[in-house]
Amino acid sequence: MSSSVQRKRIRKSPAARRAEIVEKAAEIALSEGLECITLRRIGEELDVRPGLVSHYFPSTEELVAEAFGSAATGELDTLLPAEPAESVGGLSPGAGTGTGMGTRSATERLAGFFARTSGPAWNDISRLWINARHLTRYRPSLRDRVALQEAAWRGRLAAVIEDGVTRGEFRTQEEPSVVAVQILIVLDGLGADGGADADMLPPVVARMAMTWAERELGLERGVLGP
Repeated sequence: MSSSVQRKRIRKSPAARRAEIVEKAAEIALSEGLECITLRRIGEELDVRPGLVSHYFPSTEELVAEAFGSAATGELDTLLPAEPAESVGGLSPGAGTGTGMGTRSATERLAGFFARTSGPAWNDISRLWINARHLTRYRPSLRDRVALQEAAWRGRLAAVIEDGVTRGEFRTQEEPSVVAVQILIVLDGLGADGGADADMLPPVVARMAMTWAERELGLERGVLGP
């Protein structure tokens, strides 16, 4: 006696389906580039009709912007996790910046950030930022999302620096937000000039952002890196 069991398709909630679409698009953005995101491609990857994808994202441009935002936020949370604020001595909260004194020292958090700005994962996000900034000339939605993500990255890093100044770990004449921008500019420059691959750069060059940060924040050389 033979029998067959028909596979039952699980109907996902609108929120779950939308999140699945964005996650897949972000994955493609990191591995292949934002230009490779199309409604048809996402439909094929998820084994659904392109019409279902367009139900959530009527245009590819909107999906591209959302995918970049998702990827950039995910990488920020990996590179520089937000620390929970303490009840006493916390800094002024900011949208998405994770301000406030955390359980680790600011020096440890900043050193951890620099330690993670190398290797395949960092190479992928560096290429994605270069890719996104290039495409902003033609895609207004992506341009707006890039601006939001830049503010989020600056805010998160500035919060760590301000925390360090408040604790007495860092000493600088500049505003924390200015120092954060300078660090990110050096990292962006290294990514663009070195093909986003620190392994191809001389050690003294690959270490430029750390060296500059140590000098600007009044730290001993080598504190923020190996």
